[in-house]
This record gives sequence, C-alpha cells and structure tokens, in this order.
Amino acid sequence: MRELLTRIERASRLDRLADPIQQRVLSILQPRRLRDALHGVWLGHPLHPALVQVPIGAWTSVAVLDLLRGQRRAATILTGVGVGGALPAVVTGLNDWASLSPEQRRVGLVHAVANQIALVLYAGSFAARLTGRHNVGRALAYLGFASASGGAYLGGHLAYKQAAGVNQAVPQLHLISDGWHPVADLSSLPEDQLVSRLIDDVRVLVYRDGDDITVMLEHCPHQNGPLSEGSLTRIEGRACVVCPWHGSTFELANGEAVHGPAATDQQVLRSRVVDGRVEAQLP
Repeated sequence: MRELLTRIERASRLDRLADPIQQRVLSILQPRRLRDALHGVWLGHPLHPALVQVPIGAWTSVAVLDLLRGQRRAATILTGVGVGGALPAVVTGLNDWASLSPEQRRVGLVHAVANQIALVLYAGSFAARLTGRHNVGRALAYLGFASASGGAYLGGHLAYKQAAGVNQAVPQLHLISDGWHPVADLSSLPEDQLVSRLIDDVRVLVYRDGDDITVMLEHCPHQNGPLSEGSLTRIEGRACVVCPWHGSTFELANGEAVHGPAATDQQVLRSRVVDGRVEAQLP
C-alpha cells in the first residue's frame, strides 16, 4: 500500500485530469464567502471531515443491518440518509481539494473517485430497495462499502501523511521553550508593517499598531506560506495579514481566520514590553 500511495503521489499524468477539474471547481465556487463557508472558516474547523460522518455512519450501520433479519426498512432508510448526506460532503471536499498542492490533489482525486463510485453504488442500492429488490440492494451496498472504505483510507493518507486540511503551523509551538523570550526592541519596530523574527529558531511574525504588539507564528496553517511576505489589509477596520500563497487571511490582533482556505486560526503568542523590549512566550 505504501508503494501504491507513493506512485499515486508522483503520478503527474493525473494532473491532466486534476488541473481542469480544479479550475472548474474554482470557477463555480467563485464567491469568496461561499468558499469560506464550505472550508469551515465560520466553524473554526474544516467542514468536510465533519460532514463525512453522516454517510460513513449511515452506511456502516447499513452493513450491520443487512446481516440481521427484519431490518429491511431500517437499512433502506439509512441507505437513503447516507446518499443524501454524501452530497454536501462532496461539495465541501471538492472545495478543499481545489486549494491543495499537486501531490495532495493527485491522492485526493483518487479518493474522490472511490467515493463517487461508492455514492453511485449506494444510490443504486437505495433504488433497488425501494422497488423491493433487497438482495440486489444488499449486494450493491457491500460493494459501495468496500469502495467507501478505500476512499476513507486515502482520506486518512491525505490528512495524516500529507497533512491536508490540518494546521501545519501548530507543530512549531512545540519547538519554543517555556518562559519569556526577547523578540525585538520596541523602538526598532516600524508601525503598520510585517516584521519577521526568530524565537528558538522558530520564525514569528511581529506587528506593531501603536502600543499594541502582535507576535504570531509566521508559517500559514494552510500550507506553511510565509506570512511575513504577505500583504496587510483592513477588513471592517481590523488589521489583517493575507498569505502570499493561497490568500488565507488572519486578523492580526488575535489570529482569527477571516478568509480561507485555512479554516483554523493562526496561533498568537503572549507578548509584553519590558524596558522597551518586546518579549513573547507560549500562549
């Protein structure tokens, strides 16, 4: 399996299919508020992993019910619930997939194909059950369950091996030792500019707005983009930094994610000024 997954990651030929699909998804889901909502910015957590629990839970239950007598009606209902619940999971998944790196998109494409096959099989199973062909419905459901399980395995590889959708900046916190660390002299910090500094070899972003100082991790939680090379903007009067790679936007005062594709907030360190020197420590 490791060798197969590595081959999928390196299969650049998949880009011929993935790239046009990516552009199509971005053109359809063009309104930024829509993309942010589908990413889960409002939730503070990626929305797709939460939504997939509905079809996965329903279809797993169907697999058990189909082994028992007298559960045809319950199995039929849950099959339909899974099919209906899969639709929003597909949309949010495509939205997240369109913002991934090429290697991640290749695995994500195969993940999506496996899940689409499962969806078609379960839709057929639901139709068969409604017309009384329960044996056909059971057979299609178990084939769908096998395909969905393969898709889930690939989804796990995306999240845990390729770090798709996870906050990639947070591990930097574990490299910062306890206690207060000197960051910069207050007098050397320019107003309303993004400045990069080091704490225990961890790059942090420093921003000064009058007497208010923000010290946050510099690497974007989405794909580790360098926030210090990003741009400043104001949204509803709030100073924000825009990642130069994919446009994730964070409020500088508290690290709150304002725009995706990052769905989680950026980590802000505690800061203070002592004798004209800015210091920071772990939150």
